[in-house]
Amino acid sequence: MKALLLWPVMPTSFWSYQETLDLAGLRSTNPPLGLITVAALLPSDWEIRVVDRNVRFETEDDWNWCDLVIISAMIVQKADFRSLIQKGISLGKKVAVGGPFPTSVPEFALESGAHYLILDEGECTIPSFLEALARGEERGIFRASEKPDVTQTPMPRFDLLDLDAYLAVTVQFSRGCPFQCEFCDIINLYGRKPRTKTPEQILGELEVLYQMGWYRYVFIVDDNFIGNKRNAKVFLRALIPWMEERNYPFMLLTEASLNLAEDDELIELLVKAGFSMIFMGIETPDTDSLTEINKLQNTRHDLIESCHKITRAGLQIMSGFIMGFDNERPGAGQRIQAFIEDTGIPQGHFSLLQALQNTQMWNRLKQEGRLIEGIKTVHQGEIMNFIPTRPVEEIVREYIDAFWNIYEPLPFLKRTFRHFMMMKGWRGKLIHKLTWHEWRLFSAICWRQGVLRSTRFRFWWQFFAILLLKPRLFYDYMTVLGMSEHFFSYRHQVKAQLLEKLERLEKEGDNRVTAVRELATIEI
Repeated sequence: MKALLLWPVMPTSFWSYQETLDLAGLRSTNPPLGLITVAALLPSDWEIRVVDRNVRFETEDDWNWCDLVIISAMIVQKADFRSLIQKGISLGKKVAVGGPFPTSVPEFALESGAHYLILDEGECTIPSFLEALARGEERGIFRASEKPDVTQTPMPRFDLLDLDAYLAVTVQFSRGCPFQCEFCDIINLYGRKPRTKTPEQILGELEVLYQMGWYRYVFIVDDNFIGNKRNAKVFLRALIPWMEERNYPFMLLTEASLNLAEDDELIELLVKAGFSMIFMGIETPDTDSLTEINKLQNTRHDLIESCHKITRAGLQIMSGFIMGFDNERPGAGQRIQAFIEDTGIPQGHFSLLQALQNTQMWNRLKQEGRLIEGIKTVHQGEIMNFIPTRPVEEIVREYIDAFWNIYEPLPFLKRTFRHFMMMKGWRGKLIHKLTWHEWRLFSAICWRQGVLRSTRFRFWWQFFAILLLKPRLFYDYMTVLGMSEHFFSYRHQVKAQLLEKLERLEKEGDNRVTAVRELATIEI
């Protein structure tokens, strides 16, 4: 069998970093880890081509060559996902799909015409798909009620990637999260009992990347790396000597819940293992909203002090913030903006709330008759897909102002400098020869922020202060400034998209605008 594995186009969003990628001469942020893991699960005698359409488009020869097309997608990729399914069908190819989006919304893939839906986790459903294929079955939906043992997951096929096209390479240590945040679909997809690979497994994956000559960021893409703290510590204790022996070849990033601040040992292990950044879902500084969405782990300690503790230890925080929760008080945007300033967090992933299909929130809003059908995508330029409890225009305009102000260039530079100067923790010496991509990006930053913009004097003052006072943080500091170029540009797009949508909703009398008046009389 000749299989063409496709990863659809990722539209511009917070995570696309398009402006930064263009400045660095790179093509995409991260490779499709799920797809190259699927490639490793397919029969060894199959011929496989992986095409990340964010790096290059497949050719006519690719389509003519293949017998089978396999497409994976996230919700933000749904437009290109549909077009690829339809193109495969028009060319007479068998089309199989999988990944988070079709698993959550299988009807979308079926309506688009896919022949095979390989849903849930591939370790369980790919064998069933292969058996059906061997029997000559023309269609099928393959689901699994159980979760796979990820210690049996094969090593991803990193060899199928053009690594030089990416800003960071991804690996996965665990799946699942023990918490029950109402708006999150991770527990639906991967369960509440975190399953982890063995230290030997993940070190083997890192060794392959090291031998392939990768020396930039490695993103451990767990939805909550510390969901199983005991196993995370076991892995970190094995990772530390591995990193030391190789002079810390990677800058490590991951995602973790804010209760990390409660575990001093875990923080120290992360730092000693070479982690430089942690993404954390803070969501909102409003305790009432956190309680309402069942994010109780963020209510046990002071949020600002928890962030400061993690930062002082030497870990840069990237945070997630959301507006539009039920019974949210006016001024939420300003409070989030103030929180970001108080903590010095450089990159705040800031979006309007979207109800994801089959989450607890989705089911509740559906029961209350508040869902707006047909709007099921997630990016910063989208208005909520449900009727909120305060005027949608008020929420959106607060959001626009806050997003705009957070990524105003001069305040961003000042905030980033404070964040890095707060770091007092240990940091391994990075033995790293800059690549052409990094020289190109850093040169562009110096030109744009140090010459063209009014930030020039502040830029150079901070540049030399970090270089002299925090030399081991200099690479990460410059990388964050490189990331900022995406946000400085993207905020214009977000503002234009949301204002256009607001105007359209008001003209059409959309019930997200009008129904809030009715909700004022209903107990929610």
